[in-house]
Amino acid sequence: MTPEKQRDPRLDVFRGLCLVMIFINHVPGNVLEAFTNRNFGFSDAAEGFVFMSGVAAGLAYSLDFKDNSMRLWTGLARLWRRAWTLYQVHILTTFAAVAAAASVALWMGNGEILFINAMKHLWYNPLETSVGLILMTHQFGYVNILPLYLVLLFVSPIAFYFAWRAPRIVLLASIALWFSAAMWRINLPNFPMQGGWFFNPFSWQLIFVVGLLTGVYYKQGKRFVPVTWWLLVPAIFLLIVGVLTVQVPPFSKVFGQTMWLAKETFHLPWFITAFDKTFLSVPRLLHILALAYVLSAFSGVRWLTGTKAMAPFALLGRQALPVFALGSVLCIWLQGVGRVLGDNVWTDLMLVGGGLVAQFALAAARQYWPKPTTA
Repeated sequence: MTPEKQRDPRLDVFRGLCLVMIFINHVPGNVLEAFTNRNFGFSDAAEGFVFMSGVAAGLAYSLDFKDNSMRLWTGLARLWRRAWTLYQVHILTTFAAVAAAASVALWMGNGEILFINAMKHLWYNPLETSVGLILMTHQFGYVNILPLYLVLLFVSPIAFYFAWRAPRIVLLASIALWFSAAMWRINLPNFPMQGGWFFNPFSWQLIFVVGLLTGVYYKQGKRFVPVTWWLLVPAIFLLIVGVLTVQVPPFSKVFGQTMWLAKETFHLPWFITAFDKTFLSVPRLLHILALAYVLSAFSGVRWLTGTKAMAPFALLGRQALPVFALGSVLCIWLQGVGRVLGDNVWTDLMLVGGGLVAQFALAAARQYWPKPTTA
């Protein structure tokens, strides 16, 4: 079958795996964190999730922008309707997170969770922060990926239109915007706090655009970046360097010194050698692109993601939005509960494991629950 007729299991499975790792990482200090992908390279599950969101958008919406017809307006409406849905989910998730934190204070006698993750501003500056929450300028920690995705989806009609007509120009424009954002610290405001968004849309749009272009090409039965040895070998080498840097302290020290010398010797811009997440610095960017390239280059990966063992993760990936929303609320609640119960292996497994079970249950209910019939 052609790619358009057969659903590729890789997208759902890897998106599901990212959701699992994001949730685990969002309950800091638990023993399962050591097994997530951020411990084996420069990027983490957030980069993977945004990349695959771009791929999914390219697959779902790109055909509406292929021809200069009235279907362009249909595509625009579909994208903005989805963006509106994301906004509603984000607002609901935000205030559900407040309720989750409040429940810990009310019924477990510990209100620490109400004053971390940027939630304290809601109590110190309630008027300004309430406005900021609705405008998305103020975002709680661990509940701040959806605003990024929403903004990127809202402006994506421009990228979709030119992806069919001048894809290289789209990529170059995206790179230029990413470079400018890091070079001159361009970001959206974080009212009423100082600074900008943790996930800077001007920077993170590059991963999304690469994913979008990948999806557009896949709809045509093509690859956006062909598989060649002169790209595959450096990509694999970069992934190996990432593992060694994170896992082997002597190698990490040498790598850090090498990066510092390169910066000082060649007067490189700060984001070339830094590991900044907000502005998506070069090591993080190259790592996620290398990882996506390598995983897409081998047919065995597609076979593996199509096996029964991967089916639960595919289920999560197909229900990504509600699962992510539930996970965001649960992670805030579990952070509060963890402060009451204390840190130990069994508590971590019980809390994080229970949260994962709840997310799998939600995905299964949405996927398999009988749809209502109309007379």
